Amino acid sequence: MTDLLAGRTAVVTGGAQGIGFAIAELFVKEGARVVLGDLNLEAADAAARELGGAETARAARCDVTSAADVDALIETALEAFGSLDVMVNNAGITRDSTMRTMTEEQFDQVIDVHLKGTWNGTRKAAAVMREHKRGAIVNISSVSGKVGMVGQTNYSAAKAGVVGLSKAAAKEMAHHGVRVNAIQPGLIRSAMTEAMPRKAWDQKMAEIPMGRAGEPDEVATVALFLASDLSSYMTGTVLEVTGGRFM
Repeated sequence: MTDLLAGRTAVVTGGAQGIGFAIAELFVKEGARVVLGDLNLEAADAAARELGGAETARAARCDVTSAADVDALIETALEAFGSLDVMVNNAGITRDSTMRTMTEEQFDQVIDVHLKGTWNGTRKAAAVMREHKRGAIVNISSVSGKVGMVGQTNYSAAKAGVVGLSKAAAKEMAHHGVRVNAIQPGLIRSAMTEAMPRKAWDQKMAEIPMGRAGEPDEVATVALFLASDLSSYMTGTVLEVTGGRFM
């Protein structure tokens, strides 16, 4: 343990499982206290217990599309641990469908959670961080936002939007000492990706020069880099964690 985040408090949305949980787990190992925001409070509570309970981790039910929920999530961090040093906007959903069959509701839901949700998390965290003249915001985009994926006009648009949002916010917040960066994961092994039809999985694997899917902790280490002082002179950047896919 190197304690890269000693004494810092991090909020992670979508923190109960998958990439979000892997990030929270690594942050705790590196000395941070974390607050997990998730729609599923039961799962978030269980995850917080796994991360050491009230001393190091708290859970809060959070719908990131609701500004009031995000306010309450950040307030939980401030009340429990006294600061907000890192914000990871990770919460996400998919509603995959070709453009011809996608409903307006499926489009709106994905844009709301990924894009508006990340905007809420970024602006609310930035408002607190700017007062302290320091902070790191890490937004989780996707390689889908770089190349566009069949059946994902909603998701690809939202994840491309996260990049534009992150860069604009980085410019606004740089002179306040707050850094904003984004990560674009590729095919990462999770409950969501493992539910994919075999054919789709094989097709994606064929596009990866490193010849394997990534693991959630391989995204977490990059999030740690961006959250910590190791990346102190980086803002507005997009780091791809893809095994070389679509380079």
